[in-house]
Order: sequence, then C-alpha cells, then structure tokens
Amino acid sequence: MANHKSALKRIRSNETKRLRNRYQHKTTRNAIKKLRDADKKEAEAMLPSVISMIDKLAKKNIIHDNKAANLKSNLTKHVAAL
Repeated sequence: MANHKSALKRIRSNETKRLRNRYQHKTTRNAIKKLRDADKKEAEAMLPSVISMIDKLAKKNIIHDNKAANLKSNLTKHVAAL
C-alpha cells in the first residue's frame, strides 16, 4: 500500500478517472451499436453526435487516434451505403 499522502490521493483520483473513462467508452460503444442497427433517416441524424463522442474519447486518449479515425470512416461508409 502507498506510504505518502500524494500517492493515496493519486490512487483515489485514478480510480475516479478510470470509472469515468469506462462509462464514456461504454456509452459510445452502445451508441455505435445503435447507429449500426438504425435505418437511414435515424442513422443520418445520429451520426454527428456519435462522431463527436468518438472524437472526445480520442482527445482524452481513451481510444487511439487511429482507432477513432477508423471508426468514424467505417460508420460514415455504413450510413452512406444504407
């Protein structure tokens, strides 16, 4: 166990951030699944908000920038093909 006050605080803050990251990542994954199952009109309406969610994850290094780019590209292609 940690011996310093700063180390204890770091453990607490890391856990808080981990839970927040997990929540945001899971929410985005669910939104992506919902978008893939939606029909054309709904999917076109949802696409900007889902892309925004993906960009936020990439900005905070929850997912890699290249993964974010791949996801956005594939979703855009999917919506265009509907």
